[in-house]
Amino acid sequence: MVRALIKMHRRDFLTAGAALSASMMLPGFAMAEAAPMVTVRPAPAKVPLMGAGKPETAVWAYGKSVPGPVIRIPRAKPVHIRLENHLDQATTVHWHGIRLANAMDGVPGFTQSAVAPGAAFDYRFTAPDAGTYWYHSHEKSWEQVARGLYGPLIVEEDTPVAVDAEQMFIVDDWRLGEDGAIAQDFGALHDAAHGGRLGNWLTVNGVTAPKFDVRPGARIRLRCISAANARIMAFRFPGVAVHVIAVDGQPLDAPETLEDALLLAPAQRTDLVIDIPSDAAGEITIEEVSTSEPIKAATFNVTGTPLRAAAPAEMVRLPANPLSAQSLDLDGALNVDLVMQGGAMGQLTEATYQGQLFDMRTLVQQKGQVWAFNGEAGAPSVPLLHAALGRTVTINMINDTRWSHAMHLHGHHFQVIERDGQPVNGAPWRDTELLAPAERVRIAFLADNPGKWLFHCHMLEHHMAGMGTWINVG
Repeated sequence: MVRALIKMHRRDFLTAGAALSASMMLPGFAMAEAAPMVTVRPAPAKVPLMGAGKPETAVWAYGKSVPGPVIRIPRAKPVHIRLENHLDQATTVHWHGIRLANAMDGVPGFTQSAVAPGAAFDYRFTAPDAGTYWYHSHEKSWEQVARGLYGPLIVEEDTPVAVDAEQMFIVDDWRLGEDGAIAQDFGALHDAAHGGRLGNWLTVNGVTAPKFDVRPGARIRLRCISAANARIMAFRFPGVAVHVIAVDGQPLDAPETLEDALLLAPAQRTDLVIDIPSDAAGEITIEEVSTSEPIKAATFNVTGTPLRAAAPAEMVRLPANPLSAQSLDLDGALNVDLVMQGGAMGQLTEATYQGQLFDMRTLVQQKGQVWAFNGEAGAPSVPLLHAALGRTVTINMINDTRWSHAMHLHGHHFQVIERDGQPVNGAPWRDTELLAPAERVRIAFLADNPGKWLFHCHMLEHHMAGMGTWINVG
């Protein structure tokens, strides 16, 4: 079944679906300073992932849509979001990328208990940084995210950004049958030991090949979010000028021209500014190019009279977040290695799991563990590191496997300071970093957020099968 689905991806990842107009914007919650509580309700739903005239897909969704409603919150002001669980499984919500209080981080068995069916939980937090973030389930995430439990979380800038329009670009790849049903092989061992759950059907904003209506000469802010379980995607924007203005929610010091395809690993975000040519007409195709066959991901449908004769001379610069003022003391840093081991074709022969040493065969067949960090499979009882509040930490991540890994640190952002032994200067602040096979990446961050924070691979099947640890701050 898996092989057939992957083969199907090569032939017709997107071609079967009819495009829908992007004038159908995602539903949204707006939260002002004195706004009432926002409620998110995960529940079963049916949505037309494959497009008009195709079978609907049974999903789990927030607000009966995939992605869930856009939640917009103010920067640096308290917010209140209630989770009401309408599923027959326990669940939680993780507010991915927000530097929030530890108790609100949404990690079951770690920062809170999972919310039982029919129960509720109140999340109250303050987001210090404006930018593009997202929310998703963190309970059995390899299944619940694959079923559709995710949505965009936007922390508004204090002053509006000078663009003509803003558009979400939330990408996911689904493992669908011809009847539109999601394959029920969640957490399959084969996926866990290889690249993770790779789908065969691409959606953007929960739609097959959507069309975004734009005016000639328009300047568009495109908020790109990868909600994929495991696939690393790449998007090309032929015929338009594209600049990167933020990654993982954090503004770049200076906008950068996108020279090649935009790479998005699971959980990563990139904010783009796209200038539509004033003489453009018809359709401009956005292509997904991570495989040997480029696929139509979406199109800009250019129509109407030009907004301006030429693109504005000045590029958009987002206001700096408080994070940009952080100073890293690398000379006095706490330095720790994290060695990634295991997976198919790996060299791991044994690892400790829940305090006991097992050979690889037992780990895989009896414990469902395929990966290890520093010889530990699964979240260990002892943290990777203890850091005093306010201390700089560096983690040297060594990918001793045959597979890529998107490493996500909760509660903090970090900078890459070294790659394969070579210094890196001026790297952006990130919360999720992609490591290629056999690559070494050293990151640095200020341990300024007290609590127990998860550090894991965001290829969700990799996390399920051993690639998780934690740090203790304060």
